[in-house]
Amino acid sequence: MMDRLKINKFKLDALLDITLSINANLPVDELLAKYESILRDNLSIGKILIYKRSNTWECILNGGFSKKLESVDVEKNLLKITEISFDADKMGFEGVDIIVPVFNNNVPIAYVFIGDIEEEGEGMSPVLKHLNFIQTFSSIIIVAIENMRLFKESLRQEALKKELELAARMQKMLIPDNNSMPKNPLLIVHGFYFPHYEVGGDYYDCLRLSDTKTGFCIADVSGKGISAAILMSNFQASFRALFTHDIALETLINKLNSIVVTNAAGEKFITFFVARYDTATGILEYVNAAHNPPVVYNTVTGEVLHLHASCVGIGMLDEIPNIKKSELNISNTSKIVCYTDGLSELKGDDGKDIGTKVIIRHISNTSPVEGNIREMIKELGLPDNNPYTFDDVSIIVADLPRQLTQS
Repeated sequence: MMDRLKINKFKLDALLDITLSINANLPVDELLAKYESILRDNLSIGKILIYKRSNTWECILNGGFSKKLESVDVEKNLLKITEISFDADKMGFEGVDIIVPVFNNNVPIAYVFIGDIEEEGEGMSPVLKHLNFIQTFSSIIIVAIENMRLFKESLRQEALKKELELAARMQKMLIPDNNSMPKNPLLIVHGFYFPHYEVGGDYYDCLRLSDTKTGFCIADVSGKGISAAILMSNFQASFRALFTHDIALETLINKLNSIVVTNAAGEKFITFFVARYDTATGILEYVNAAHNPPVVYNTVTGEVLHLHASCVGIGMLDEIPNIKKSELNISNTSKIVCYTDGLSELKGDDGKDIGTKVIIRHISNTSPVEGNIREMIKELGLPDNNPYTFDDVSIIVADLPRQLTQS
């Protein structure tokens, strides 16, 4: 029988050993091996099993028990145990003599199964004498392992955060800077981009196609986050490679659809509006592939038009039937506002989607559309002061000053 001095020395040595091992950042499997060895060698424990809580309950150590015990439903069968239990057999845990619950801040963080304990002649087993020590010792090792897990998780989260920040910067590079957009007496284009998360699935673009023709588009990938951003990046590259001054818009849509179908494998689609404007003729040709209808305002007549969808979204079907290109003759100075549903589905004071009412109210004047939209965004509290923001918000607008060409 170990005398009291020997027992106290064992406990101090065990605590010191495990503390030094923790401070040395030993891997979890080595810490558990040391923990198991200390208890087996000094307290004559034959079998040890530990269930630990992290995001879920998992068996992190099984020293000698049946594999069957590694699949216990902890929530159902163990959470009711709040004190050291000697009734494991009655609970159906074959071969288990003692269950030791381990708490941290009054929350259960582990359950230790002990089996095959040896008795000292006619005396009490050393395990029974030192269950409180086993509970404390187990708590130290479990808390240390959980702290290691949380530290690794924080490093992983920090790395992911940096990756997302880099991805966000790269994605913003795909969105044309307003300084690169047309700003001349025949055409003025401006964009606003507010991703809801670090990266998003919205995209707009503006390309000079010839001396008189300019193309612009706006698009929205179904869903959010990294997968949407990756698909949109690929879509942007394809769009820029395919869009020319003379390609038929129907052909452009079909080619883009084939690319998205291949890359998204039917899991995502893109709503898309594309237009090509000729400053010499004033003709705006466009296709709306299931996107929110852009708003056109004639500053001379006060007429408001919505450029409604004429076909399904990109990637919805293997082949898009009945693609219809439309043309609009811009005979008077006009404004056009293209937007994603992150704007139109914002809630108004009545709890309903704002739709295009706010857009129309702000652009119904002869002031430049860029200033109109800036005031609208301020009124809506975008991007940070609107509690109803749930999606990316992207807008591309254009002033089409026709009277300057008429002489």
